[in-house]
Amino acid sequence: MSDLVDVVVEDNRWDQLDFEGIAQTAALAALSAAGLDPEGYEICVMACDDSRIAELNKSFRDKSAPTNVLSWPAFDLSPDAPGEEPYLPPEPEGPEESLGDIAISFETCQREAEASGTPMVDHVTHLILHGCLHLLGYDHIHDEDATVMEALEVQALAKLGISNPY
Repeated sequence: MSDLVDVVVEDNRWDQLDFEGIAQTAALAALSAAGLDPEGYEICVMACDDSRIAELNKSFRDKSAPTNVLSWPAFDLSPDAPGEEPYLPPEPEGPEESLGDIAISFETCQREAEASGTPMVDHVTHLILHGCLHLLGYDHIHDEDATVMEALEVQALAKLGISNPY
């Protein structure tokens, strides 16, 4: 089986965390929680800093501030109505079908982890898993969708030995 995650590290501070291992674990947990076989799929995760993610946030969301994680799904898998399960991604047609891209910021993650008293590895695992679920059509704009997405996150994190972040 090939790796599910293609990692791009733009900030060397991520190296202290075994970022690639965390990203692989989180992505596998997300796909497993969504009932998908990861074989044939790929997700690109960029590990960056606040400056870079703020640029991306401005370009894609018109928000002039850093954020913890951003995602760009390759497919619109959003459900038709709030609270429904998203559509399944298409079956992989080649060696690796991209599900999309994720960017995550070191400084914001570090601040959030410290503020909540959560180990950085656990917080980063949660945020990558969260970003992967966005790639799979899950969202939290409507309360009904947030309930579905958060329940899936809590279940997947528990299997990894990580406590409920909510």
